[in-house]
Amino acid sequence: MGEGQGGRERIAYPVYLNLTDSEWRDKINKGYEILKSCILCGHRCGVNRIKGAKGECRSDWRVVISSYHLHFGEEPPISGRKGSGTVFFTNCSMHCQYCQNYTISQLGMGDSVTIDGLTDCFLYLQNKGAHNINLVTPTHFAPQIIAATWRAVKRGLRIPIVYNTGGYDSIETLKLMDGIVDIYMPDAKYGDNDKGLKYSKVTNYVDVNQAALREMHRQVGDLILKDGIAVRGLMVRHLVLPNDISNTEKVLKFLHELSPNLYLSLMSQYYPSYRADEYRELSRPITSWEYDKALELAKRLGFRGYFQPYLRLIHRI
Repeated sequence: MGEGQGGRERIAYPVYLNLTDSEWRDKINKGYEILKSCILCGHRCGVNRIKGAKGECRSDWRVVISSYHLHFGEEPPISGRKGSGTVFFTNCSMHCQYCQNYTISQLGMGDSVTIDGLTDCFLYLQNKGAHNINLVTPTHFAPQIIAATWRAVKRGLRIPIVYNTGGYDSIETLKLMDGIVDIYMPDAKYGDNDKGLKYSKVTNYVDVNQAALREMHRQVGDLILKDGIAVRGLMVRHLVLPNDISNTEKVLKFLHELSPNLYLSLMSQYYPSYRADEYRELSRPITSWEYDKALELAKRLGFRGYFQPYLRLIHRI
């Protein structure tokens, strides 16, 4: 244990226990100011969501969630034995044409919840034994999440926050989350900006994503496990896409430069969903050969992490 600002003893985990009431209020106030000219994600739409305007995320000031429950299908350090306390937020600042959760992220399936209601969700999941609170697609609701987390901490929240994002987060948003999030779990989807524009309808994905990952790593460092469960650090997900649309080599080389000890989740579960059939190059699952090629590169670069077994019907192109 070290000493924090004003002589306060710093508590290692979860990091949000170190914040004073004034620091919480400052973060909440800054967050709601951002909502008046929103720049929470890489689109930087600038709309006034407090007054009901909606930008690329199709969300105003009201928080919408589709579900909250214990999730046992995340990476082992996140789900562990007791499950991850997952909250699925509705809508998304990205528009991935192959999104497997498109009914939530693109079609807006979900219900509005108050700040107190969101607080209750967090505490319910902790009481169910969750290892963590796993915020899925949280970026466009970051200020409201901070407000709910503070209320939850006041009522006894004591498990780490996982920030589970598509990786198209602004630095301003991530600085708000600094001191609140212990575990960042972003995607690194593409190695080329033009692919981000074509398949996820976002500009400058690589630039935004790499800046975001650098900031996340600055805040929390490499992944730390306690008895096999993540307690702090960065874990990056990369989904292998057919025909190397993601340019996996570029992505993995950047991640290795970011940290040779980075924890990588190399994902094999792509299948055509949402509008994928409108793109010939996306209209099939990946092959075992495509995943094995990515896996070989990851191992050659020396990544530690979670590498999924390839379980799909093997077929060649």
